[in-house]
Amino acid sequence: MTSERATIRPITLGRLTELTHVCESTSKTTETIEETLNVSHRRARETVLEATRIGLLSERDTDDELEYQTTPVGERFLDAVKAEEWTQANEILAVRSPHYGTFLDVLDEFSPASQDEILDYLEKELEYSPHSFNQTGIEIVGDWGERLGGIQRNAFTGEYYVVDSGDVPANFQFVFLEEYDDLEETAGVDLRQRYLSIPRLRERICERLQCSRGSFDSALTTLCQENIGKLELSGAPLDTAAKESVLGIKEIALADGDSLVSTSQSTQQVMAGLEQFDKQYYYLAVYDRDLEFTPNSNQ
Repeated sequence: MTSERATIRPITLGRLTELTHVCESTSKTTETIEETLNVSHRRARETVLEATRIGLLSERDTDDELEYQTTPVGERFLDAVKAEEWTQANEILAVRSPHYGTFLDVLDEFSPASQDEILDYLEKELEYSPHSFNQTGIEIVGDWGERLGGIQRNAFTGEYYVVDSGDVPANFQFVFLEEYDDLEETAGVDLRQRYLSIPRLRERICERLQCSRGSFDSALTTLCQENIGKLELSGAPLDTAAKESVLGIKEIALADGDSLVSTSQSTQQVMAGLEQFDKQYYYLAVYDRDLEFTPNSNQ
């Protein structure tokens, strides 16, 4: 049944969550699911088939028609979402979904990688596999990974990479200076003490260190606090280009105020600066390169 389709169906995390909740207490027909989720029959059917393929739902053939109910795996997934345990939800999908698991395995093997590089690699590796990928499939599993925090995507280059650690290395200040210099050269300005974009520095350093954006912000906050007079932060006008990115930063949270368990998913294309004392700073300049850094002091 569900194994007939080689590619992944375009199903969001929010829809998977709603479906497992709808079918949790009693089995439901596709028509009932369609009405409860307020979606078309085609969309309801696609969601049911993908959720069944990855083991979140089981299928039961009654006298009249097929019915679907949440499995123990689906219940664990739903519990993880309710508790906002995104790492656990990520692990469940990585094990159960052949497409998502393969995608993460590829990034574990070589990242950062562009969408085209991933597709080229998978085309060779999955030549004799019953599963296959296309551009939409990469976008779907990439969306899952970004929202669950297992991977990140550079908001300026579009390259995917695995988030390996919650901490930055002890030599963070040296990595910071190297990327600052590279970005300064890219900007085409030879003058030192130039104010450079914090969002661009964040994306470059997170990709290089494979760390989360939150870890970078904590480390940069520590660096600024320990090097007053050596580093200088600057705000920005409302329309500054420093806030704009090519791609959005994808996030997920448990939705409030609804009897149906669902998720609130945002794609934020306006980049955040570095928050200090309730103020957002978008630019940074280096005045003295003899920097100190205490790991984990602000993480």
